[in-house]
Amino acid sequence: MTTAAAAEAAGALQAHRPMLLGLAYRLLGSRDDAEDVLQEAYLRWLDVDRSAVAEPRRYLSRVVTRLALDRLRVRQAARETYVGTWLPEPVPTESSPFGPLDRAELRDSLSTALLHVLERLTPPERAVYVLHTAFDLPYAEIAEILDRTPEDCRQLHHRAATRVRQEQRRFTASRPERERLLDAFLAAARDGDLATLTGLVAKDATAWSDGGGRVSAARNPITGADRIARFFAGIYGPHRRWTVRRLELNGEPAVLLTRANGNRYTLSVTAADGRITGIYMVGNPAKVPPAD
Repeated sequence: MTTAAAAEAAGALQAHRPMLLGLAYRLLGSRDDAEDVLQEAYLRWLDVDRSAVAEPRRYLSRVVTRLALDRLRVRQAARETYVGTWLPEPVPTESSPFGPLDRAELRDSLSTALLHVLERLTPPERAVYVLHTAFDLPYAEIAEILDRTPEDCRQLHHRAATRVRQEQRRFTASRPERERLLDAFLAAARDGDLATLTGLVAKDATAWSDGGGRVSAARNPITGADRIARFFAGIYGPHRRWTVRRLELNGEPAVLLTRANGNRYTLSVTAADGRITGIYMVGNPAKVPPAD
């Protein structure tokens, strides 16, 4: 291949890179895995007869989806070896690497809470949900990508959407409300104020903590307002030294917490009816974004 041809191929991929990266990330919940998928897609794009490809974006979307699904199946099979709870990798989105998040569907489909729910779907269900809900692809086009019938894809989306709706009732609070609750929660934890902490958290709330076996983290989900309050008062209370930086992760308000020993954790919450319903804390160094 000539240098000019390689440059032309790279240019075509680069033109669609934000969308393709966002697609791969929503399917995998990992920025590193998504980047690997795009690199493999580029290598395949180099080998194809591009003069015969009428719609590069459509072709590349199909390649990225199929590569991501292959990786997702392998990862799910190997998940048993992961130490503790696995959470999606948080990605800073003040300047979004996934392109504009001007539609609610694009922003909402990046949220940690939704990506966590999507982990419980089958790979085909996840693919159909992301392609149809976030990217508004018709079932006929999704069917071509997945080698299924449009009706099959419609049923897959119905099952996925039903599962998502069951969970979404737990994260209906607006962004300002989540910011308020997150700030209040951290302030009460810092002061060791168990009564206020417990009052901020729904009785059936769950806190997930992902350390990947590399930093301190709860190995199992913590459920219930009282247990969550005691856990966070213990790790973040008056006798602990942390620095806090606010930032936007996955289109949501979040904080980056840094301990005196240098270990860093991201923290975000979901909420409904004036109380926190879910807490997502990621400390695995391979997933936490840089401090600056």
